[in-house]
Amino acid sequence: MRKYKVTLEKEEIDSLQIITQKGSHRSQKVLNALILLNCDEGELQERRTKNEAVATVLKISRRKIDRVKRRFVEDGLDVALCGRRGERVYPKKADGDLEAHLVALSCSKPPEGFSRWSLRLLADQAVELHYIDSLSHETVRRVLKKTK
Repeated sequence: MRKYKVTLEKEEIDSLQIITQKGSHRSQKVLNALILLNCDEGELQERRTKNEAVATVLKISRRKIDRVKRRFVEDGLDVALCGRRGERVYPKKADGDLEAHLVALSCSKPPEGFSRWSLRLLADQAVELHYIDSLSHETVRRVLKKTK
């Protein structure tokens, strides 16, 4: 396993101490700040705490400490504290045309044997009528919630 060496500058130490001492921050951000402060091997640090001691005191795994140190070394302080943003982009299935069809379908009379439309019935009917290849009931819910 590769070892990552955390060396903090004076400004970084000050900002991390502010995060841990005051303000309202997410618990994981405070925890990551404490990990970085305790694992600092820079010139400004008098003594470095071992990962085992940090894990015991903070009641976390050593693996989490290694992940935070790796993110700090590879990606910087902001990513080490807050994590990465999701980068995946999913194409939207429901365009304006499909939304109009779903609203019109939901306002129409439900199929025989049913007293009202359910989300799954609407999704199945939209696929049957070839408005779209496949459609989940969750997408139908979002469309109908948006249009009221």
